Amino acid sequence: MFEKILVVCVGNICRSPTGEAALKKLLPTKIIASAGIASEKSGLVGKPADQMASSVALKAGLDITGHQSQQLTRELAQQFDLILVMEKGHVRAVTDMVPEARGKTMLFGHWEGQKDIPDPYRQSQEMFDIVMSQIDKSAASWARKL
Repeated sequence: MFEKILVVCVGNICRSPTGEAALKKLLPTKIIASAGIASEKSGLVGKPADQMASSVALKAGLDITGHQSQQLTRELAQQFDLILVMEKGHVRAVTDMVPEARGKTMLFGHWEGQKDIPDPYRQSQEMFDIVMSQIDKSAASWARKL
């Protein structure tokens, strides 16, 4: 049913590329990508993943070093069966951009009690480690459900 999954955060340089990599590792037969709701506005399109995010992901066995940020667009959203966002506010941002995507947009932390996964950008390594743990648990929950 859900063969194509899009993981979304704000800039597409920390959480969503990590979530994408975690799901790809657990669901190798699915098509999984990521994007940011404000990558273009933030001047991040085409930029690599954040260095701290890459380092923490690598310790968890995920390689996001080849990642390049991309902007979420209506066309991109329409290509996917399921859109997983990191925060409740992202659901509205996606829906504002692509109203018909509302029914297929859910929280990445949905199976972990509808939890938001906070943005670790420009924060401590400890925060990145916490976020990595949340992404890992949430990805495992999605893998079990899908």
